[in-house]
Formats: sequence, structure tokens, C-alpha cells
Amino acid sequence: MLLQRVITALAVLAVLLPALFYPHIAPFALLMLVFMAAAAWEWGRLNGCNGLASAGLAAVCSVLCGATWWAGWIDLPLTGLWAAGGVLWVVCTVLLLRAGVPGWPAVPAAVRIVLGVLALWLAWLAVVQARSLGINFLLSVLTLVWVADIGAYFSGRAFGLRFTRSKLAPAISPGKSWEGVWGGLLGVLCLAVAWVMADRYWQADVLSFYSRLSAAGFWFLIIAVLFMVAMSVAGDLVESLIKRSAGVKDSSGLLPGHGGVLDRVDALLPTLPLAMMLTRWVSV
Repeated sequence: MLLQRVITALAVLAVLLPALFYPHIAPFALLMLVFMAAAAWEWGRLNGCNGLASAGLAAVCSVLCGATWWAGWIDLPLTGLWAAGGVLWVVCTVLLLRAGVPGWPAVPAAVRIVLGVLALWLAWLAVVQARSLGINFLLSVLTLVWVADIGAYFSGRAFGLRFTRSKLAPAISPGKSWEGVWGGLLGVLCLAVAWVMADRYWQADVLSFYSRLSAAGFWFLIIAVLFMVAMSVAGDLVESLIKRSAGVKDSSGLLPGHGGVLDRVDALLPTLPLAMMLTRWVSV
């Protein structure tokens, strides 16, 4: 299993890194479109669609991404769209986590399918627009999620249930603890401070997400990081809730050793649009 995970990771990186660092944004945007289309196919399967219908969702997601790309939305501020998407993510997340696993099937299938495709499209638009702002900016957003996840894993293993008597969400993801969340948060706070200092020291031409937030004040940076980590955890929990409702362990087997595309991007789906929302707010 470990060898399989390593081989898959290396294969993905071999495709992702050249696209990421290519001078023009087109290869990266196209690669992300493929990933989101694959995730839309998985979304259909998780929500009871047959093979043809799931392929249709992948096509719809691709058309949405391609149409907004062709329309030039990547270069627009889209402040209202990011605000609307951010509010919708927060509201839906709160409602879903409160309802728990039994609440997911109660949502009409059409609503579930539409919201899922829209979330994937919005994440595509956010990640491509983040790349258009600069690699330093995009990497600072991506590493927020990765550090939160890594910090939560190690902190949870070392201190899980030592300071609290209950799990984070035992009915949804029994392995997650509050100590893990705190460890992930501490890791991201350290990352944010270090990145701001690095941007200033090397006088970065492209400011990171953290440096842009810090322009609005240190306390705004801290509050924003708290919010982003919370939504990163929420994105992970929402996907776990949906998989548990569907009775599956992974969203698919597209990435051997890692599960599916949704399993890899679940925490990024809310954080990417929210990062763009906060960035636009401090830019106006």
C-alpha cells in the first residue's frame, strides 16, 4: 500500500509541477479542469447516479469551467461571487454537520448534485485565479490545508483525548480529535508568521495569502487563519459525512493508494474560494 501511494504521488507530481511552474496559466488551468471533472464523476457516484449520469456531471463541470475561462472570469475580481460562495459554504457546512449522517439523504438528490458541481466549479475558478495572482500566493493557500492536516494528524496521535473527553465528530469521523484541530491550527499560525517574515525578508514580488491578510492588521491575519483552518476541517468532515452516508470508504479508486480525487481535495473545496474572498476584501 505504501509503495502504491508513493508511485501515485510521484505520477501526479510529475504532471502537476510542470503545469504549475509553466510561464503561461493554460496548462495548469486545463489540468485542474481534468481533476474537477473527475471529482464531478465521483460526486455523481456518491449520490446514486449511474455511470452515464456521472459522466454527464463530469461533462457539465468541464463546460462550466471552460465557459468561464473563455469568458475571461479568471482575470476579474469577482468579489460578489466569492462572498456569495463563502456564505453558502459556511451556511451549508453548519447545516450539514448539525444534521449529521442521517440528514444527508434527506436533502433532495437534485439539490445535492447541483450544489456539488457548483462547489467543484467554484474551486476550479478559485485555484486558477490564485495561480494567476502568482505561485507564491497559490502555494501559501495550498500549504495552509496541508499543514493543518499534517499538524492535526501528529498532534492527534500524540495528544488525542488527553485534554478533552470527547472526539471532534465521532459519528462522522471517529479518528479526529480536538487536540488534532488545535495542533493543526498552531502549525498554520506558525506557517503564516514565517511566510509573512519570509516575504518581507526576500521582498517578494508576489505576496503570499498571509502577507495580503497581514496588510489589514495582525489580528485580522490571526482571525482569518482561525477561520480558514476551521473551514479546512469542515470540508474534510463534510466529505466524510457524505461517504459514510453512501457507505463507502473512498470517493473512488482513481488514485491508487489515495482513494479518489475528492478524497484529496475535500478540504480545499471550501478554503480556495474563501481565500479568494478574504483576498478581495483586503484588496478593496
